[in-house]
Amino acid sequence: MSTRPTRRLPFSWRALARHGLQNLGINTLIAVVLWAASSGHNFVAQWVYSEAIGLSIWLIIDNGRFLVDRDSPIGWPRGWRGLALVAFGIVMGSVLGTMIGDAYAHQQSWVRIFASGQSAAAVFLMSFAIGGVISYHYYVRGKSAYYEAELGVIRGHAAEAQLKLLQSQLEPHMLFNTLANLRVLINADPVRATQMLDRLIAYLRATLSASRATTHALGAEFERLQDFLELMSVRMGPRLRYTLELPDELSDLPVPPLLLQPLVENSIKHGLEPGVGGGSIRVQAQRRGDSLLLTVSDTGVGLGDGPIQETGFGLTQVRERLATAYGGAATLELLASDPAGTVARITLPLKS
Repeated sequence: MSTRPTRRLPFSWRALARHGLQNLGINTLIAVVLWAASSGHNFVAQWVYSEAIGLSIWLIIDNGRFLVDRDSPIGWPRGWRGLALVAFGIVMGSVLGTMIGDAYAHQQSWVRIFASGQSAAAVFLMSFAIGGVISYHYYVRGKSAYYEAELGVIRGHAAEAQLKLLQSQLEPHMLFNTLANLRVLINADPVRATQMLDRLIAYLRATLSASRATTHALGAEFERLQDFLELMSVRMGPRLRYTLELPDELSDLPVPPLLLQPLVENSIKHGLEPGVGGGSIRVQAQRRGDSLLLTVSDTGVGLGDGPIQETGFGLTQVRERLATAYGGAATLELLASDPAGTVARITLPLKS
C-alpha cells in the first residue's frame, strides 16, 4: 500500500494572502534600509519602488509556481523549472516594478541604473538575492508541508495496521475460550452443547466474515455483544442475565470493533462463573459532555480485597487499542462495585 499523498498541495487563497502580507512587510523593511543608505531621499518614492518591485516579483513567482509544474506534490516547480521561474520572475518583476515606480515618481530610473555597469549589476544582484531568499523560503515551507502531510498519512496507516493486528489477536483468543467452554459442555450436556455450537456458528458468520475495518458503529458493537451473550447464555443458563442500554442517538458513533467484548468476557470469567448463583451484566453507553462513556458492570464476586489486577490479555488488548486509536484522549478504568461486583469504564472522545 502506498503511503504517499495522491495529490499535490492545493492552491490556497489564504496562503496567497499570507504570503502577500509577508512581502509587504519585507519590502517595507528594504525601503527603510535603502532610504537610510541614500541619505534621506524621498521615502515615499523609495517605498513605492520597493513595494512595486517586490510585489511584482512575488506575484509572478508565487502564482507561476502553480502553472509551471501542476503535478508537483510540494507546490513548487521541480528541478530546472523552479530555477527558471525564479530567474524569470526576478527579471520581469524588477522591470515591471521599476516602470510602476517611474510612473509614480515621474522619472526614468533605467537611465540612472544603466549609467554604469556597476550600478546595473548592483541592482540586479540585490534583486536576485532578495527574490532568491524569498523563493527559497516558500520552497522550504512547501516541502515541509508536503512531508508533514505525508507523515500524517504514514501515521494513519501505521495506526490502522496496529488496530487490525490487535483485532486479529483478539478474535482467536475469544474463539479459543469459547471452544474450551464448549468442550466442557459436550460431556456434561450434549443437547445444550449442540445449541451452543449453533450459536457459535451464527456468531462467527456475523462477526468474522465482516470486513476487517478499524471502526464500526456502536450499534453494531452492541449487536455483536448480544450475539456473544446469547452464546454464553446457552452454556450458563439462568446463571447469566444481561442488560444492554444504547440510546438511539449514539448508535452511529464509530468505535473499534470488539472493544467491549473482552470486558464482558472478563465479567463472565472472573465475576459470574466463580459464584454459584452467577449474576447479571449491564452494558451502558452514555454521553457525558464531549465524551462517550461505555460501562460494563457485573454483580459477580468482585475484585476482592487484594490489589486490582489489570494485566490480563483482554484488558491489555483494550488499553493498546484505545491508545492506538485515540492516543491519550481515551481511558479505561477498573473499579470495585458496591456491595459486590466490578465496573469497567471506557471514556472516549466523541466522534461523529
